[in-house]
Amino acid sequence: MSRAEARRQAERLGALGRALFFDPSLSGSGQLACSSCHDPAHGFGPANALAVQLGGGDMRQPGTRAVPSLKYLQVVPPFTEHFHDSEDDADESVDNGPTGGLTWDGRVDRGADQARIPLLSDVEMGNRDEAEVARRLLAAGHGKAIAAIAGLKAVTDRTTVTKTALKALEVYQQDYRTFYPYSSKYDAVLAGKAELSPEEARGLDLFNAPNKGNCASCHISKRGNDGTPPQFTDYGLIALAVPRNREIPANKDPGYFDLGLCGPLRTDFLKRQDYCGLFRTPTLRNVALRQTFFHNGATHSLRDAVRFYVERETRPEIWYPRKADGGIDKYDDLPETPKANVNMDPPFDRKAGDAPALTAAEIDDVVAFLGTLTDGYQPAK
Repeated sequence: MSRAEARRQAERLGALGRALFFDPSLSGSGQLACSSCHDPAHGFGPANALAVQLGGGDMRQPGTRAVPSLKYLQVVPPFTEHFHDSEDDADESVDNGPTGGLTWDGRVDRGADQARIPLLSDVEMGNRDEAEVARRLLAAGHGKAIAAIAGLKAVTDRTTVTKTALKALEVYQQDYRTFYPYSSKYDAVLAGKAELSPEEARGLDLFNAPNKGNCASCHISKRGNDGTPPQFTDYGLIALAVPRNREIPANKDPGYFDLGLCGPLRTDFLKRQDYCGLFRTPTLRNVALRQTFFHNGATHSLRDAVRFYVERETRPEIWYPRKADGGIDKYDDLPETPKANVNMDPPFDRKAGDAPALTAAEIDDVVAFLGTLTDGYQPAK
């Protein structure tokens, strides 16, 4: 295939992917498109404040996790249990542990595999199998576009129809103008085209300071060694012990726990107790557009999300319920053994009664800085 033809093929795939992304007829209910949960106006995350979204054939089936953003996933590395990296001196003796992969638990590496998950999920688009996906694709009139990409005979092979559609969704999400434009105010600041306000500048300093927010230890804010813009994630998987969210119907069962890397949605590490409670660190780009935070939507404001980091250990009574004996049920969304996996790095290195690492005013400054990560900023001329 010539370079020109490869470019045309990519354009055809991207155009098909965009059409599929906004097409609700691919769902069992006929009401749910990819864009229903991944709204372009909200950083390709949810447009509402629900902890989990509703789907399935009757649009009444609740999910178990908050919907993540689909933006800035283009350089997420494949999942590995042992990620070696050092920003300072490339010291590959440093093992950062489980890293990478897509979704909250890193269980797939490719965009096409990620797209398959909601299409076949009973609580999302509700298709029984890939053959039903193919039938819906053809019934919706996408056969002509699929034939233009995979050949005229492709539409007679349901496996090829579905495979082409999944590839198209993957290619669409690689469109940099839509999914990773690097058009925030902070990007303009890095390019010398804007300046942070005093509040935003203080917030950045607090975000970076190891003895304050220490946010940049996981949400890297500096350019890469090759000059690439910061992604605001290290792609690692970490146990934050966010409070159990009673808004999630599955959590009404006291024996149910979403443990991320060790299941239940990911099944290859079900017996790895040391992996239980770990979820992938998302990018903070466009985080100010969200109304739910963390893997279980435990908080509904960005300020509360920041507060959790600095108050989890210093004021646990605010975040966790009381047990029958009156004690605080810390880390209540984890069984007892995985509580040993909970991250205790700063600002989690304090104890009850200590002053939080950030004051109320400093939290406001960090939130102000996070607002500079929203795409679509227009520098003053």
